[in-house]
Amino acid sequence: MALLHVVHCIDTEGPLTETLEASFERLRGSFGIDLPPDADTLARLQRREIPLNGREEAVARMLAPELLAYNSSWNAIDAMLAELLSPEFRNRMRGGDGNGWVYSWHCMDHMRYAENPRHKDVGYGNVFRFYRNALRRHGAERDEIDWHFHPLSLTRNPLHAATSFANSQDVLLEIIARRILEDDWFPVVNRPGFHAERPDSHLFLEQWLPFDYANQAHENETDQPDLSGGRFGDWRRAPRSWRGYRPSHDDYQVPGGCRRWIFRCLNVGTRFRAMTSDHLREAFREAAETGKAILAFADHDYRDIRRDVATVRAMLAEVRPEFPGVEVRFSGAEAAARDLLGVSDRPAPRLSLRIEGSRAVVRVEAGEIFGPQPFLALRTRDGRALHDNLDFQEPGRLWTYCLDGQTLPPEALTAIGVGAAGRWGGFATAKLEMPR
Repeated sequence: MALLHVVHCIDTEGPLTETLEASFERLRGSFGIDLPPDADTLARLQRREIPLNGREEAVARMLAPELLAYNSSWNAIDAMLAELLSPEFRNRMRGGDGNGWVYSWHCMDHMRYAENPRHKDVGYGNVFRFYRNALRRHGAERDEIDWHFHPLSLTRNPLHAATSFANSQDVLLEIIARRILEDDWFPVVNRPGFHAERPDSHLFLEQWLPFDYANQAHENETDQPDLSGGRFGDWRRAPRSWRGYRPSHDDYQVPGGCRRWIFRCLNVGTRFRAMTSDHLREAFREAAETGKAILAFADHDYRDIRRDVATVRAMLAEVRPEFPGVEVRFSGAEAAARDLLGVSDRPAPRLSLRIEGSRAVVRVEAGEIFGPQPFLALRTRDGRALHDNLDFQEPGRLWTYCLDGQTLPPEALTAIGVGAAGRWGGFATAKLEMPR
């Protein structure tokens, strides 16, 4: 029997707020429509009662009540998770293996904003640790914690979307270094912030992460003017396959010879590139024809995820009976990718780290890492988390790093760590506390 993995990716960013005034500011910024903030005006816009020269539907979608119903505190998210993570909720629909719903929580860090008007939880690891603890508390063993990163805009305003990893390199490298040093964790699966990739992020991901749920190829690109013309998440040339592809070096949207796999992942519960029943039929049909496929979709934890699960369940209930030869299985993003590629039995790598004189020595003890080198993380005595390149001694197996006056001497450090994703998933970390 053919198999269709159903993968629910969640861009996991924690609570946020939006005032009535802020909603009208977004309306002005996105559509150029300048109206005084007023609850009655908002309701009329939502009911499409104000003439807007043909833009009534697009505006109503952006300001839909369910999109403005934010989880504004961790208590609100906790209350949502109490139901989402319960066996009763998960098992309202089961896969062919008898298991219920699975979530992939792509956690991000809010750091170094110039201001924080939406009251996001700023600080390294706050979102990651909240969800790691919540999943442990609820016994959510099949759920995954994965990776999500929003590049900082030129203004460092968290309300402004951006695409440049190069302009955010200091923040990006610090986050990964801290995950290794403080959480013994390394990312394996990416979900791009605002669905956006560009040459710099494409090449960065190609060094470190094997799986990327980013492709939003959609027959209806968008009627939202702030997103048109390929701005931010541009996937207009990407394959519409539900089996993934390895991208080209020079164009992440077309198949080529790169290492990582990019999988298609449309939206639910938002204003553009929404997944429909016809997309499910595409995925079921491709699974039936090829043996396996991955139906992936994304939403956000700052809105009510239960509504989106209900939407997808309704579509599955409609389409699933049309394909009796295809088994549905609810899977995490990494687990689905590994199964589709036939590498579920490949072990995670194992790293060792030791100090020999004034050199750190890093070795792959078992398995194979993804990319050319492990990620080196350094913790200084003044509390900084830094990254640097390693020296290649045996490519793919052995690296070193000199601790001296041209880098940082051993006495300037409190810890050294390394981390790497496996060539086919899984990850490894190793860490040394430096003597005082």
